[in-house]
Amino acid sequence: MRVVNTLEWVMVKALGVHIKVIAQTQSIKMEDKKPDNVAENPALLPYGSNVGAPAIVVNDIQFWKSPRIIHVNQQFEDKFEELKKEYEKLIEEYRWNDLVYKAKFSFEPVIGKIYHLYYGTDGNIFLSLIQPNEWNREHIGSFKYNHDNKWIKID
Repeated sequence: MRVVNTLEWVMVKALGVHIKVIAQTQSIKMEDKKPDNVAENPALLPYGSNVGAPAIVVNDIQFWKSPRIIHVNQQFEDKFEELKKEYEKLIEEYRWNDLVYKAKFSFEPVIGKIYHLYYGTDGNIFLSLIQPNEWNREHIGSFKYNHDNKWIKID
């Protein structure tokens, strides 16, 4: 294909000012242009280039995709449920720790010891070493103080 480049002066009016611009145009001689139904390298095309070419049929892979989609969705759902349970456990642990740290106590807890949380007669919450069976107070829960400075609820 033979392309001929030409330069032309074009007058452009921009912002009220006439500007001369050189525009490059391409002109193609009609005798060099091939018909629309002829490909330059038909063997390299990913599709048939003429009527006699074999039909290209796309395989139906839906039967292959469907069970895999279901399987992957189930994996995502399982992981989501696992994360949701872990999140709920973390929130519960946070709430218990918050409750114990807001409770009144006048001693320094020792790592590894078990402490008990009670309602006082004034309605305030306090932490004690006294076990629930040793006196008559409303017991909230028992907690073990660990090395991470967390209170682990003991059932």
